[in-house]
Amino acid sequence: MAPIRRRLTRDDLAADPFEQFAQWFADAEAEPGIVFAEAVCLSTLGPNETPEGRVVLLKHFDEHGFVFYTNLESGKGRSLAAHPKAGMTFYWQPLDRQVRIRGSVERVSSEEADAYFATRPRGSRLGAWASEQSRDLDTRAALEDRLRAVEERFAGADVPRPPHWSGYRVAPDAIEFWQEGASRLHDRFVYERDDAGAWVRRRLYP
Repeated sequence: MAPIRRRLTRDDLAADPFEQFAQWFADAEAEPGIVFAEAVCLSTLGPNETPEGRVVLLKHFDEHGFVFYTNLESGKGRSLAAHPKAGMTFYWQPLDRQVRIRGSVERVSSEEADAYFATRPRGSRLGAWASEQSRDLDTRAALEDRLRAVEERFAGADVPRPPHWSGYRVAPDAIEFWQEGASRLHDRFVYERDDAGAWVRRRLYP
């Protein structure tokens, strides 16, 4: 038997896209079949403006945008320094839902980055110092040697945030909500800002 497809109508949607995202994100977190609701494909422009995607974890969102953290010297960090725009794609399969976000990217404040870094497990904080993310690595043993050196450096002490590690906020220009439909006749609504900065909602063909 074919699965029952949910319908998405204009009346189902909040006037504000962040409120709508919060509703869908809460649904995804409550869905037993979804392990990481916060997993999102981050798309950037890499060398020679080639598109690149990788999965990161959303750590915070509010009316200002969607925040993730990384090594600033990683591939994504270098890409964002050269082209400070990005796309984010969430796909929650058990709910037959997808959210696409595109917008400009800015660094979070040092205070925000420090506060989040302090919540990470000690091992993850040490790893942020040990890893030269996206750089060539000769052997696994070389990484483990770097980790041991970092463990010795911070033995018995707090592990501060490395200067090369911080967060980015994607400030959206557009947010699209997609609900799978029967026979690929999906329901799609996109919110975009008008010239006055207000959100305007439009239905799209599937």
